[in-house]
Amino acid sequence: MNMASPDNHPVLPEPSLEQRKVLERIEQQRERLHARSAAQRQALALRQEQQSIDPEAPLSVKLITFARLHPVAVAVAAAAAIVAGPSRLVRWAGIAMPLISRLRR
Repeated sequence: MNMASPDNHPVLPEPSLEQRKVLERIEQQRERLHARSAAQRQALALRQEQQSIDPEAPLSVKLITFARLHPVAVAVAAAAAIVAGPSRLVRWAGIAMPLISRLRR
């Protein structure tokens, strides 16, 4: 016979030791799931924040952000620079820098 409390909620018997252990494991798993989802939300927010490049940022910060967002492109550019050698890089820089400076104006 299940007696009802004044709030019309049935009064449940005290759980046994084995049942309490199961309930504790369930509670621990819920806490882990809540913590994991909070960490995933935080990581997603950080990723979204880092993927935007501030147009007012200095050039060095823009380059670092680009390198983080596009590591394969940076690796290809570095490989091309190694293959080309220092003398060709200086020659290309002498041609490209005036063009780049005109485009920035």
